[in-house]
This record gives sequence, C-alpha cells and structure tokens, in this order.
Amino acid sequence: MPVMDGYQATRLIRLLNTHVVIIAQTAFEKPGDYQRAIEAGCNEYITKPLNLMHLNELIKKHFK
Repeated sequence: MPVMDGYQATRLIRLLNTHVVIIAQTAFEKPGDYQRAIEAGCNEYITKPLNLMHLNELIKKHFK
C-alpha cells in the first residue's frame, strides 16, 4: 500500500475497532511475519497460494 503497510493499517484499525476480524494475507512470507502480524493486531495469518479449506476454517472459527 502506498501510504502505510499492512501492520500499520492493522494498528490503526485496532485503535478504531477492537472487534473486527483481521486475517493477514501475504504472497511473500518472510521469517517473523506471522509474529509481526499477530503483534500488530491481526487475528490470523495466511499465505499465498491460498488454501481455500484453511481459509474456510479460519472464517468459521471467527464467525460462528
């Protein structure tokens, strides 16, 4: 994103809404990305290529 990265956006969203579910998704996983996403306020973290079964499980987990 041109103005801020996903971690910064997540932190800003969390200041405004602590209940929205945020699932971070990346195509370029680097060591430590999962932990950084969780620390920024993401509920979950997934990588590309998306495993639709796994994504469906995450959605079900957070939207019962």
